[in-house]
Amino acid sequence: MSAARFLVSGKVKGVWFRASTREQALRLGLQGFAHNLADGRVEVVAQGDERSLALLESWLWQGPKLAKVGDVQREALATPPAMEGFSTL
Repeated sequence: MSAARFLVSGKVKGVWFRASTREQALRLGLQGFAHNLADGRVEVVAQGDERSLALLESWLWQGPKLAKVGDVQREALATPPAMEGFSTL
């Protein structure tokens, strides 16, 4: 099992980005969360198999229809936090 933290910037607030990310992550069998940061970015923390994380990262570059993603930064998490399901904080 792998885990990663993604920081997504661009027009990602007010466009259903977190809810859409949750739906996509659940489809991929991932656990974790997505929440808004004070600086306008969305932070996504997810854990699961590496293939599913790569598919989520690819999806994050597009996001939902109204989003305009400018950048996605990814960092591996050495010790994944214990998570169940996928929430939007």
